[in-house]
Amino acid sequence: MASMTVSMPETLREWVQQRIEAGQYASLSDYVRDLIHQDQIRTMAERDAVREKIAEGMASLRAGEGVDGEAFLARLDAELAEMGRQGR
Repeated sequence: MASMTVSMPETLREWVQQRIEAGQYASLSDYVRDLIHQDQIRTMAERDAVREKIAEGMASLRAGEGVDGEAFLARLDAELAEMGRQGR
């Protein structure tokens, strides 16, 4: 397994240490691995949601139910901007 050094402010180190002492994690490595895993799951779920919206749009078009393309893209841009603000 590869190793990596992580630098953080003292307040964050204390936060992690509290989680370890509470028995939530065995080590800093476990904590970081869990955070990365959660981020991967969230990212995959967001991609799946976008794919689902695209599929719904395509099905709607195939059924002859057109949508206003400009309004759709504006809504999509707003959703992507919100995701960006949330750090996703």
